Amino acid sequence: MYEVALTEAHFPAQKDIDVREITVGGLLRKMAAHRPHAEALVEVRQSGEIGRRWSYGALLADSERLAGALATRFRPGERVVVWAPNSPEWVLMEYACALAGLVLVTANPAYQVRELRYVLEQSGAAALFLVEEYRSNPMAEIGAAAAEGLNAVREVVDMNDAAALHAVGGEGAQVLPDVSPGDAAQIQYTSGTTGFPKGALLSHRGLVNNARYYAGRCGVTERTTWINPMPMFHTSGCGMLTLGSLQAGCRMVLVSLFDPHVIVGLIESEKANVALGVPTMILALLDAQEARPRDISTLELVSSGGAMVAPELVRRARRIFGCAFSTLYGQTEHSPVITQHHSDDSIDDICNTVGQPSPQTEVSIRRVADNRTAAIDEIGEICARGPCVMLGYHDNDTATAEAIDADGWLHTGDLGRMDARGYVTITGRVKEMIIRGGENHFPAEIENVLLEHASVAEVAVVGLPDETWGEVIAAFVRTDDGREIDKDALHAHCRASLSPQKTPAVWCRVDAFPMTGSGKIQKFMLRDGYLEGQYRGGPR
Repeated sequence: MYEVALTEAHFPAQKDIDVREITVGGLLRKMAAHRPHAEALVEVRQSGEIGRRWSYGALLADSERLAGALATRFRPGERVVVWAPNSPEWVLMEYACALAGLVLVTANPAYQVRELRYVLEQSGAAALFLVEEYRSNPMAEIGAAAAEGLNAVREVVDMNDAAALHAVGGEGAQVLPDVSPGDAAQIQYTSGTTGFPKGALLSHRGLVNNARYYAGRCGVTERTTWINPMPMFHTSGCGMLTLGSLQAGCRMVLVSLFDPHVIVGLIESEKANVALGVPTMILALLDAQEARPRDISTLELVSSGGAMVAPELVRRARRIFGCAFSTLYGQTEHSPVITQHHSDDSIDDICNTVGQPSPQTEVSIRRVADNRTAAIDEIGEICARGPCVMLGYHDNDTATAEAIDADGWLHTGDLGRMDARGYVTITGRVKEMIIRGGENHFPAEIENVLLEHASVAEVAVVGLPDETWGEVIAAFVRTDDGREIDKDALHAHCRASLSPQKTPAVWCRVDAFPMTGSGKIQKFMLRDGYLEGQYRGGPR
């Protein structure tokens, strides 16, 4: 823990770890020179079987070969979209694009034509790299339709076709360009929990250092085996885990398809030490381990973020997995981690906060009304400043100016508070704040209480328009056993911990939530769906 005694909600950047001035490709070359024979990448196929393996030396050789081919077909700075599930080819494309000076644009393999066309068009992509099919989604067919009529898209390439992937362009072999740490490395489209996706332009410097700080606080070393079930199209999969493993020169086990029983089995068979997952994934892993216990004694740390982590989930994970638990908070626009727990944090801090800021990361809680620094424990908008902040939103200066102010603060849109030690607690989102009768209410506070009830598996609290109050509070609940919710019991549970005005007035049972690709509940879709009559439920 950083020992600080703050007098206002402003945590200065801690400089115990430096900012490394290196590119993604430069880091791969450095690690391959340092540990050429160490195992770097293990493939886990969709069947759950172990597939191909790469050493760091082989990973660099294959990445440089692919980069050389790409350099004959694309110019430095051009954007190429990778639209595929987790695979070694995805990793090779990430490193090859970095070495060739290309900007990799990530896309969710669940996209349909309209969504994919938006990414291709908004990014100005020169190519689309895809696979034929994934989980019954006809990606080749969708990709062709999405790219049709887009003159900027010169190629649509099947990543599993080695000849097409490594094709040499008309100009023949080229020397790979010089790439700088401040250059753009990726465009990651934001989750869209409150609106239309924007393309966050992330630098080599931001991605490399953020992954380094994250891996360091997780205690990752060159002896670590790190399970990666996170989607590569998100900063968690291709940033925190892929580049975090690279920082330490350790082994990454890349999972193609998330299956909780397969993951728990891999922890046992591969003697894994660290795993990361959003809360819904951790819940599934816990259920799988309880249903069929495996020897997971090598597991040292489970890390979670991307959505609210309930205290009961932390306690259950520590009990069943028998290892440490670390919560993190981040945002795509910050490459992504902003705060994280330390290995020696107390159970109370792990359950009730999202930790202290990462190294070199300045964090301030700022009043929404006037953008001034908030007092200790006062709720305001969480803002961050430092080397991991995005370069901006691609081709969207207006949105960039709204997100990053004149003083360089990234406004996350998330509400929270900071104690005198610099530990941050999330309370909700600025745009999710519910104003009932002129009083502000923060969904996360209500959700935390509901998640403590035994029947509640997942919950999302949103505001619904109301003629009398302006807004009323609604709770969308998924139960553990799929049964109807007991509104009276949940109301009483809330009233035991919350004041009357914070207790939901509308209750709806859901079988599943509308989710973003990175595992966040899309609350605006719940609200809109309720108003359109899609959800059953109502007042108690």
